[in-house]
This record gives sequence, C-alpha cells and structure tokens, in this order.
Amino acid sequence: MPDDMDATARRIARFIKPLRVKPGSKVDLGRDFDPRYKAGIRRKKDGLELLRVGKELLADYQARLAAQERYGVLVCLQAIDAGGKDGTIRHVMSGMNPQGVHVSSFKVPSAEELGHDYLWRYQARLPARGDIAIFNRSHYEEVLVVRVHPENLERQKLPAHSTGKDIWQSRYAEINDWERYLTRNGIIVVKLFLNLSKEEQRARFLKRIDLPEKNWKFSAADVRERQHWDEYQRAFEQMLSATSTPSAAWYVIPADRKWFARLCAGAVLAHTLIKIDPRYPTVSQDAWQQLQTARRELEAEAPEGTPADPFTAAGKRRRGQRPAVADPARGALTVAPALGRVHERSFGRLDTPSRPTRFRINEIFGRIRRPAMGSCVTTTRPSAAKPGHAWP
Repeated sequence: MPDDMDATARRIARFIKPLRVKPGSKVDLGRDFDPRYKAGIRRKKDGLELLRVGKELLADYQARLAAQERYGVLVCLQAIDAGGKDGTIRHVMSGMNPQGVHVSSFKVPSAEELGHDYLWRYQARLPARGDIAIFNRSHYEEVLVVRVHPENLERQKLPAHSTGKDIWQSRYAEINDWERYLTRNGIIVVKLFLNLSKEEQRARFLKRIDLPEKNWKFSAADVRERQHWDEYQRAFEQMLSATSTPSAAWYVIPADRKWFARLCAGAVLAHTLIKIDPRYPTVSQDAWQQLQTARRELEAEAPEGTPADPFTAAGKRRRGQRPAVADPARGALTVAPALGRVHERSFGRLDTPSRPTRFRINEIFGRIRRPAMGSCVTTTRPSAAKPGHAWP
C-alpha cells in the first residue's frame, strides 16, 4: 500500500476508533456513547465536504472490489424509528455504481418466511463476491423487535424446547457463528447502529407531521413503539455487548446530527474496504501480447488526419488508472489503480494541499484529536467509562 494510502488508512482508523464496541465489553448507551458527539468538527459544511470527497474514495474501492470478485461486503444498519437509515444509505452510497450495491429492507416476515428458520430470509439476500449488500434493518431484528414483543415468537412456530429463558443468548451465539462463517467465506460484515436520542426522535416525528411532503413517512405505530423506548435501549445494549466480535464489530454512530452520522458511516465502510485492499486483476504476458496486436490493428484503421489512438494522443488515461506496467518478476502485466488524486482529496496527503478544499480538510483534521477515554459520552456529566470499555 502506498505511503499516502497508509496515511489515509491511519486517519480514518483514528476517526472511527471511538465508535467501535470493544468485543467482550458491556455497553451502556447512556454512559458510553453520546448521540450528539461530532469528533471536534465544528462546522457542518466541513463535515459535508469530507463526506463528498470520501464518497470518491468509496467509489474507487467499490470498482476494485467488483473487478477482483473475491470479497463481498454486508452492511447491517440498525436504528430506532427515525434513526436515519434511509438517508444514510442514500447519501453515503450515492457515488457508487448501483449495479454493485443492493439494498434489502426487512419488514414484517411473510408466511413463507415464517415457514423457515429465522435466518433464512437474510441468507437469501447476501452479497455476491464483488458486491455490497445493505440490510436496512437486519437479522438483528430477531433479537430486538422480537425480544421487545415476544408474542412474535409464537408466529415463528418454534419447537417448545427452543423458546426457553436462554433463547436470546442462544440467538446471539447463532448469529455470531453465522457471521464468522460468512467472514471465513469472504463476506465481510459491517455493523452500524445509529444511536438516536429520545428528544431527537420526538423532533423528527413532529417534523414528519408538520411538513406535508413528509406526512407519508409518519406512522402512528412509530409513536406506539416509542412507549417501549427503555425496553429497546436495553435490547440494543445487550445486542451490542453480545455480538460485537473481533471479525464483525459493532460501530455506534452518533445519529442526532444527520451529516455527522453519514460521515461516520462512510468512514467505517471506507476503513473496511481499505483493509480488504482489493486489487484490479492482472493480465498475463500472453494476453498482453494479444492486446498489443489488437491495438496495432485498430490503429491501422485510423482515417487520414486522425490520431491512431485518440485517447493516448490527448494525454488521457482511464479514470483512476496508471498506464499498464509489466512486472518481470511475476511474468504478468499489472493494471494498477492510481491512488493519488482521489485519496489526496479524501483523508490522505493533507499536509500538502494544492486547492482551497484541501486546506479546509486539513484544517478539520488539525482540530480532530484522538479522543480521550469517555469523549464519546455526553459532556454534561463526567464519563463513567472504564479504561478499555466500549472501544479499544
């Protein structure tokens, strides 16, 4: 990985570290994670600029992920009602090729789905290699909504011995095993919990009532579910504590500020893709010779007065690529992506910006310091977080 990408990776890793739930920790959302945390970014427009250039980074990595066809990425989005799942998907994924991104929203199970095991409908929507799948609500509904409303267990027609008092611990273990299986088979699991405050949810519900163009988004059932707020918070805490694993950790995204939630979600996904480090395929020497033969034939067909190869004559290259370079040690031609331009404008090479935008990004990161323990919790009272609790 080039030096500029190393710097990019380190910056993103530092940025998202306070959001990660340390495997084995016991989460208390009210103590450990502040829904209004914003990592020292003072101005919304700075955050939006970071998100804009970060989407270019995601688009570059998605192209390589699709070309390599070795890994798939599953993004699980969980949140309370009005948590911002749809907006996060729309804004973070807008720069990607829609052919390689698939969104599945899981509503009330159908009769067919209830006739299978509880993970069946999720298994059917997993990403293919090279694709990114987004679960808008995910298999974690089976330990959230079903837990808060246990009458739903009856509809699942489970055997009596499967519905004992240890059912939730059993489901946590089954989900962890399933996600380990996926990871071993090249499906990388990214889990994002959008952490919304009760007051912000109230404000968003009222906005849906007040604005006619948002009336369609409002459901009286959402207000009824709000009466179970404390039960849902306990279910979220137990879910985060039991299912954040080394291979599939949870990230708690501060969701009261939509722009910051989207920036964090994009950063976690970028961090995941950087760790995968997908590469464009290599071309064998024989295939390279065939390409050169085809080039000569096509150049020979050029009309008089027209460049033999208009593309190279204009000094252009395929967007995001360097010229193909043969690697004698490997006996192959490597078509490698150029990392400079896109990554420079994202999180890397901020020490030598050449445009005003880069100066603004450099200024933002200059103000972001590695958070001290407890800095993700509300600043209105001291943090009770213990060293190593809820994040590494």
